[in-house]
Amino acid sequence: IGSKKAKIKGVATQEGDGWLIGNNVKKMDDNTIHIQDGKYTTCDQTDHPHFYLAMTKAKVIPGKKVITGPAYLVMEDVPIYFLGIPEGFFPINMGPKSGLLMPTYGEEYSKGFFLRDLGYYFTLGEYADLAVRGGIYTLGSWEASAASRYIKRYKYSGSFNINYLKTIYGEKTDPDYSKATNFQAVWSHSQDSKANPNMSLSAAVNFTTSGYTRNSLNSYYTNAFTENTKSSTINMSYRFPNSKWSLSTSLNISQRTQDSTLAVSFPNLNITMSQTYPFKRKNAVGADRWYEKIRMSYTGQFQNSLSSKQDEFFKKSLIKDWRNGMRHSIPISATFPLFTYFNITPNITITDRMYTQKVRRQWDPQASAEVMDTTYSFYNVWDFNASVSLDTKIYGFFQPLPFLGDKVKMIRHVMTPTISFSASPDFSSPWFGYYGQYEYTDRQGQRQQRKYSMFPGGLFGVPGQGKTGMVSFSLANNVEMKVKSDNDSIGEKKISLIENFTVSQSYNFAADSLRWSNINTSLLLRLSKQFNLNLSATWDVYTYELNSYGNPVRVDKLRLTHGKGLGRLSSTGTSFSYTFNNDTFRRKKKNGDNPPETNGNLGNNPRDDDWDDSGYGQPDRLSDKDDSDSDLDLTPEGYVRWEVPWSLSVNYSVNYGYGEFDKEKMEYKGRITQNLSLSGNIRPTKNWEFSASASYNFDTHKIAYMNLNISRDLHCFMMRASVIPVGPYKSYNFHISVKSALLSDLKYDKRSSTSNGVQWY
Repeated sequence: IGSKKAKIKGVATQEGDGWLIGNNVKKMDDNTIHIQDGKYTTCDQTDHPHFYLAMTKAKVIPGKKVITGPAYLVMEDVPIYFLGIPEGFFPINMGPKSGLLMPTYGEEYSKGFFLRDLGYYFTLGEYADLAVRGGIYTLGSWEASAASRYIKRYKYSGSFNINYLKTIYGEKTDPDYSKATNFQAVWSHSQDSKANPNMSLSAAVNFTTSGYTRNSLNSYYTNAFTENTKSSTINMSYRFPNSKWSLSTSLNISQRTQDSTLAVSFPNLNITMSQTYPFKRKNAVGADRWYEKIRMSYTGQFQNSLSSKQDEFFKKSLIKDWRNGMRHSIPISATFPLFTYFNITPNITITDRMYTQKVRRQWDPQASAEVMDTTYSFYNVWDFNASVSLDTKIYGFFQPLPFLGDKVKMIRHVMTPTISFSASPDFSSPWFGYYGQYEYTDRQGQRQQRKYSMFPGGLFGVPGQGKTGMVSFSLANNVEMKVKSDNDSIGEKKISLIENFTVSQSYNFAADSLRWSNINTSLLLRLSKQFNLNLSATWDVYTYELNSYGNPVRVDKLRLTHGKGLGRLSSTGTSFSYTFNNDTFRRKKKNGDNPPETNGNLGNNPRDDDWDDSGYGQPDRLSDKDDSDSDLDLTPEGYVRWEVPWSLSVNYSVNYGYGEFDKEKMEYKGRITQNLSLSGNIRPTKNWEFSASASYNFDTHKIAYMNLNISRDLHCFMMRASVIPVGPYKSYNFHISVKSALLSDLKYDKRSSTSNGVQWY
């Protein structure tokens, strides 16, 4: 007893996040522990752990570290000798610590043997961390990455990830030798609203070079692999206290992977003044006077943008190639009652554009070609539009006949007709100086005149040509039904039959031809609380003929007067997405029914607080049940609880438009384009999860992409497999690893080569 030493048989002790199990244990007088033929595991079932490191010998310094001799991994009582280590070091002190990140090794068919993810983890104080990793391949390829997370409560939170790839395929002497450099930058930042109520900063950046996705193995088994367009946005806004003024600036980047097109818009600056009544009295007495109803607002915009191929972007000239401009918009309007049932709204909008480039064109008779001269200065392009509108509401009620039952109490139809008149002068006249014209000789040798815009690349456009004196008509419809509810406490409830159905058209008195506009229709149906159907359509009211070159042109002949109907559908389309889950087809509980023992709403199940939605969504530990491999979940009565969480998301879009022109019928043929993608997951038991995603190509009538995932929660370690069964990226990936962050490097990966089947055209 005085020596403070001891020999212990069959001991299990917890050190940090792990457990030490030893048959022969010696405790020294300095509290260090020596173990022979021991086990180290993060599985809390110490009687029979699911996995452990079998150690020949080990030394434990309590609260600091564990040092082992030769050890190997044992999973489910199966020794895996090739996952052995000559010696081990496990820190067991609590708190974040910097340290080495262990690599993975293997072979890639087109890149050779590799050593990947070797790096170092840095703890950057209390609010941030940084992980730096790198990898190298025997055929010359290499990669590097840096990832960080940061958070400060009530202030901000975010993360960034930067990846760099240097990919080399083949040998220099091979005909298919290639070398590519790609990188990815991902940044997410959000600001807590409590940090500053007047200023906010947010970022959602996902910038990748065009070849990054196809060269990064981590992208093959994610939905990001099918994305053809990526966008990045950084926004900062500031609202001046006790003022109607606000300021915002942004950076926008759009990438199209298919042809490596890069569109950058920066800096973008917006200054806005919210709606105000400049003539309203501060201390009003009595009713408002007519001039007090005048309202106005202001919007100022500055944009600077460039669209180019990725490899040519930095070669563009800031002055000649970048498009920039400013726009000021001041709408002024007021609404006055007229004859009790009508509202009349006059409106005038003044718009001023500021550009730095002006183009002049003329005809060179010697070269028989158009020549262009660009000047760089400061140019104002302004216009205005005045309009007045008249609208009212018409209510119609219909009560079904008694013999049809008393379920439907009333049907209400609300019509909102609107008629408006707008006018503007011809801004293409020489007095304004926005358009120029020149004479040229056509192919038949005749002299012609051509009018052109002097600001063809203006970000905010130019005023239109010709006078306008336009009358517009629109009719909005809303239909609702009041029905008797099955729930007596509610009484009656409203059901939307048609949320909105709008028809609109306009007539331009000032135009010399084609005065009628197309008919525009839009429909909104609320089919359920989660699903709305939006459908818009355009109807062409004119006919077509062939010009002297054999091309179809629109002519001033109404379809209605030529026996072809009021209008022909020229374009329409809709898109919707919906997620089906356990609650979708479950009957709603009636008032007074006893609550069931369980339901499909995971949030109402007391056991669901133990489910972790991160990663593969499996529970780390169930507090109210023994942590065993049994998949049986019993109700208090002893029956098996049959609860299978599942979800299926459907995304579908369809569009109809003009296609090829039929010269026999003198009509355009219709063309339909469709897109369909599916994604879903199901948990047949608490430890198994199956998920899949796929997209269908309606042009080739084949599955364009499919990804299948299977995961199994094995209590203290995780196993998952991903398969791409079809397409040029046909491959698989198998992964098994320990859950505990302490042994996160204890893992095994096996993947097939994806580069063999890839063919880029």
